[in-house]
Amino acid sequence: MRLKAIIDTAIDGIITIDRNGIVESVNPAAAQIFGYQPEEIIGENVKMLMPEPDRGLHDSYIENYHRTGVGQIIGKGREVLGKKKDGTVFPFLLSISEVKLQDKQIFTGIVHDISSLKQAEAALRESENKINSIIQGAVDGIITIDTRGVIEMVNPSAARLFGYAADELLGKSINVLMPEPDRSLHDSYMHHYHVTGEKRIIGIGREVTGLRKDGTIFPFYLSISEVELADRKVYTGFVHDITQQKINEERLRRYAAELERSNRELQDFAYVSSHDLQEPLRKIQAFGDRLVTKEYDKLSEQGKDYVDRMLNAASRMQNLINDLLNFSRVTSKPKSFVKVSLDTILSEVISDLEVTIEQTGAVINRSPLPEIEAEPTQMRQLFQNLLSNAIKFRKEDVTPVINIYAKNLQRQAHLTATPGDEVTEIHVEDNGIGFDEKYLDRIFNIFQRLEGQKYEGSGIGLAVCRKIAVRHGGDITATSQAGVGTQFIITLAIKHPEE
Repeated sequence: MRLKAIIDTAIDGIITIDRNGIVESVNPAAAQIFGYQPEEIIGENVKMLMPEPDRGLHDSYIENYHRTGVGQIIGKGREVLGKKKDGTVFPFLLSISEVKLQDKQIFTGIVHDISSLKQAEAALRESENKINSIIQGAVDGIITIDTRGVIEMVNPSAARLFGYAADELLGKSINVLMPEPDRSLHDSYMHHYHVTGEKRIIGIGREVTGLRKDGTIFPFYLSISEVELADRKVYTGFVHDITQQKINEERLRRYAAELERSNRELQDFAYVSSHDLQEPLRKIQAFGDRLVTKEYDKLSEQGKDYVDRMLNAASRMQNLINDLLNFSRVTSKPKSFVKVSLDTILSEVISDLEVTIEQTGAVINRSPLPEIEAEPTQMRQLFQNLLSNAIKFRKEDVTPVINIYAKNLQRQAHLTATPGDEVTEIHVEDNGIGFDEKYLDRIFNIFQRLEGQKYEGSGIGLAVCRKIAVRHGGDITATSQAGVGTQFIITLAIKHPEE
């Protein structure tokens, strides 16, 4: 009775069959595992619990054992497949013992369901396969080393980056990928970390230099994670090649230095030239004024005309010099950027131009403009030049209409983190005389004028606008059609890197 109680309460299934495979006993656990009641199994051939091909072959398995005494499972145990009452097939661990009684021979099978274990193994295998496919397909290099610095794993990207085949690196010391002095010092780096726990790259990351198989060196960003396994510790390094980034940074640094030198020379030239031109110009104006005040009546009509034209030319020259000085000051004395409401700036500019607007009957339609980081004086200068131009180059007998509105844009989709990623696009449209777009590149150059002497000005206003837009992380362009009107489009960065 005690033995029966043990069998009936066992977690694993226990089935007894006779020498022909007929089930003599089955405990509740076995019946439950296969989805039957015990009485449905007892008296039946045990092959009912097997899927094909074992079901069809089981009788021959038993006959072969009786004939040869060689069994495949008896006394050994192995993983097999079972078939439930509902038809589902599942894995279990089967161990069979042979018992010879006085009058007969029986076999007892212990059934241990391993479905959950197999599912867990499959899930683990799937997870490992996913991780392995990620590692093998990763764009960045991934290398794993042990605590002695010996390479245990290297993905294709890392091998390719250092110019090796992956199997050339496995088992080698990681310092083969390092130039001096790191190659010689790496063992001491690891020893220092193991002794002190002081992290210099682990969990931090930094830029380092790598050594390729061909002896060339290159820069990469290295981040290292420390992984505690069951019985040991390993380190995984993530290698991101920054060769192109460093080359671009160096090109940009040199370009910026050259540009700064060139700009400084140009600004100095403009400023000095303008000042040096002032002195002879003052003499021309001074002696011209003396001729007008003291000698004018003595001059012939031709002489008077010469003096008048000379003084007019001197006055225009004075205006050109002043405009040139203003142009050079746009970047020669920059002020810090602050939060600026472009709406407020526009209102102030419209107020300043009130008399001109009334005289010309100009209609200004405006939509709300954003707040950006900018230099207020230069924003005022920008709008002043654009509105003045829109009014100046109006068509005769047509009411000038100017539309001003803004669009906020991203330079590249999904990027908004870096100052300069987001820009505002200011549109200033007019219905004036317009111009042929083949001259588009010319109109933003200093002293370029398309309309001859009909309109006053030095041709420097739009050049100043471009300088201001570029300084504010943007640019200016235009679309136009002669006789129809012009649309100026100005881009300005909403935020700027700290200066």
